[in-house]
Amino acid sequence: MAKAKTQYVCQNCGGTSPKWVGQCPDCGAWNSLTETIATAAPKVRGGGISGFAGGRVQKLDEVELQEEPRAHTGLAEMDRVLGGGIVPGAVILIGGDPGIGKSTLLLQMLAEVHGRLPTLYVTGEESLTQVHLRAQRLGLTRLDLPVLAETGVEQIIAQLQALRPGLVVIDSIQTLYTETLDSAPGSVSQLRECAAQLVRYAKSAQTAVVLVGHVTKEGAIAGPRVLEHMVDTVLYFEHDPGSRFRIIRAVKNRFGAVNELGVFAMTDGGLKEVSNPSALFLSRHGGPVPGSVITVTRQGSRPMLVEVQALVDQSTIGNPRRVTLGLEGNRLNMLLAVLHRHGGISLGDQDVFANVVGGMRIQETAADLPLLVAALSSFRSRPVPGDWIVFGEIGLAGEVRPVAGGEERLIEAAKQGFRRAIVPEANRPRRGTKLDLDVVAVSRLDEALAQL
Repeated sequence: MAKAKTQYVCQNCGGTSPKWVGQCPDCGAWNSLTETIATAAPKVRGGGISGFAGGRVQKLDEVELQEEPRAHTGLAEMDRVLGGGIVPGAVILIGGDPGIGKSTLLLQMLAEVHGRLPTLYVTGEESLTQVHLRAQRLGLTRLDLPVLAETGVEQIIAQLQALRPGLVVIDSIQTLYTETLDSAPGSVSQLRECAAQLVRYAKSAQTAVVLVGHVTKEGAIAGPRVLEHMVDTVLYFEHDPGSRFRIIRAVKNRFGAVNELGVFAMTDGGLKEVSNPSALFLSRHGGPVPGSVITVTRQGSRPMLVEVQALVDQSTIGNPRRVTLGLEGNRLNMLLAVLHRHGGISLGDQDVFANVVGGMRIQETAADLPLLVAALSSFRSRPVPGDWIVFGEIGLAGEVRPVAGGEERLIEAAKQGFRRAIVPEANRPRRGTKLDLDVVAVSRLDEALAQL
């Protein structure tokens, strides 16, 4: 009997190679090639990935627009991340660490939606008994929720065509397989084809499909990146180890804002929404302490107050340490150089540690000014008053640059009871804006540091 022909497939990008090499020639990933049986790609049936074929060329103004109402999930934080609810025909991919609560959240969501929209929960990792026990543990009242234990994508689609649900959860995409391929479930080819079939069904039947995805040890969703391109929305579940709080973030959304944030707390009764997430990321100091500054960051469309902490201490080694948690390390080095050049303060012989309280990650430049203010506060052992907020971007020339949504940030700070704000000059509130807040607008770094 002839030996089956094999090839090596990259688990990161799906590229193939006739022999094993240490680095993928297509995407450059190391040690990502695995041996698989070479099979011919299945023929695409029922149109392309979008589920439509045989169309005619039209002008944009000739395309008929159909405004379809979104289905609310019953969880306000989830609706915020999705852009207002679930769009019919949307395909949503959600990933996160094992045990973070993906299945718990989706089971709660289906229980909320089931009374208003036909639903189906498909599990490929657990038995129906395990799903039932979880529902009882969560105290769900809608135990008439339809569930299916199946891993064959053709059988799943047959059930969907018979039941015609409006919302389907597939837990998880890595456990599915298609009979048209001989490779094992979870391989690149299986992931790509199973996802393509589900996407085609979702678009043609206008059924919203939620796919649960495993993540790699680096935290990215396992499988080829084409999987994230095929779906409409990509959500990541994040948490700080040891914390009961969970953050769900949209990194791709065709129907809403990117980087929108939802905050949940893990309890004995499942995931509960956090109504005031700003309070979550603020420490409870008895009084002002050196090295602590409150700033207002924007997560999608939501302004959120977070605490930036810095610790500056005399270094005992020749190469002082620069450690950041929740902030970009290279940006800290750049800002310390700006502080030396344009603020006249050298921290070259000091260890500098920076942290964002609560495990939050700040990916915008509005944290530049509060980071330097916190570092200077720690260096001089001079606390910043607890009712101050600071935000602004720092340029290499020492200027304080404006950030987006400055007025919304100030409004949020005033709601939380803060009384003074140091902001860029261009973010000064417009005339007529009523804020119970003393706003100090600065244009250069030395002006901001003089306020301390």
